[in-house]
Amino acid sequence: MAGPIDAPEAPRSAESRLQQALTAARLYYVQGLTMESIARELRVSRSSVSRLIQHARDVGLVEIRVHAPHEHGASLEHEIRSRFHVTAHVVPAGAGVSEVDRLERVAMTAGRLVGEFFDSNMSLGVAWGSTIAAVSRHLPTRDTHGTTVVQLNGAGNTLTSGVGLASEILERFGTAFGADVQQFPVPAFFDDPRTKEAMWRERSTRRVLRIQDRLDIALFGLGSPLAAVPSRVYVGGYLERADYQSLREDRAVGDVSTVFFRADGTSEDIALNARGTGPAINRLRRIPRRICVVSGLPKLPAVRGALAAGVATDLVIDEALAQALVAD
Repeated sequence: MAGPIDAPEAPRSAESRLQQALTAARLYYVQGLTMESIARELRVSRSSVSRLIQHARDVGLVEIRVHAPHEHGASLEHEIRSRFHVTAHVVPAGAGVSEVDRLERVAMTAGRLVGEFFDSNMSLGVAWGSTIAAVSRHLPTRDTHGTTVVQLNGAGNTLTSGVGLASEILERFGTAFGADVQQFPVPAFFDDPRTKEAMWRERSTRRVLRIQDRLDIALFGLGSPLAAVPSRVYVGGYLERADYQSLREDRAVGDVSTVFFRADGTSEDIALNARGTGPAINRLRRIPRRICVVSGLPKLPAVRGALAAGVATDLVIDEALAQALVAD
């Protein structure tokens, strides 16, 4: 007759599975038991133990950290902190890694950090884009209460409402943390600054702006017309030929949440910013924690400009880009 390890397992509730995953994780990581020993103790199969431990990692019960203070990545993080006064999280990615895989590695690290920083009774502002879309696919699942995820900038243009793009990203954050989701249903850029001024007086718009003003965390990538993984604002029909000419004349090197800046970090008199819907950089700087996620050497000018503008408190960056940043 089959023993208990081989017997079919009864269905478990989500709470029961979470508790069993926690027990399995403690036995494996803290007490150092083998999966076979854990299987005997919990009276389940060895494959079930493997799934429980994976579930514990997926939902954030387990965090794996590697501390290597003498390795190159750690020294890069220290140098970036010293020079630019931000906390750097350097992600290893060798020269043979494709730009898409490089972005995915950076996004995985950023997703883990958001899971560490974002907690109950907090609000998180999220900028849409290729980078943050990647981050949204790597979020840990963790129950919180009293939390809000809000869209930082509009996403509509003459080709699309942008609702699908932004809502998909926001819903992933909302689902991961059990948070309330607040969309910002306005264009990425208005045709006329006066239209934006009028819209900003509307009560429905002011409600979202008030939520943005009380954010605990902002999460964003950096737009760049040079990126190998194209920034959506430059390839998604948001800008016309006259807009590009205007940005060249104003010497813009990149954008954060569709707000453009120069290499020296200035942004106030860039013409297109009067029509953009993202938070102005001086408004963004009021948010206590600001996580900037960036990968790829072509984004170096944008990173330098963003750091000069003081938009970030935390910088998640791939190793090659970090090396280039401190090379000067």
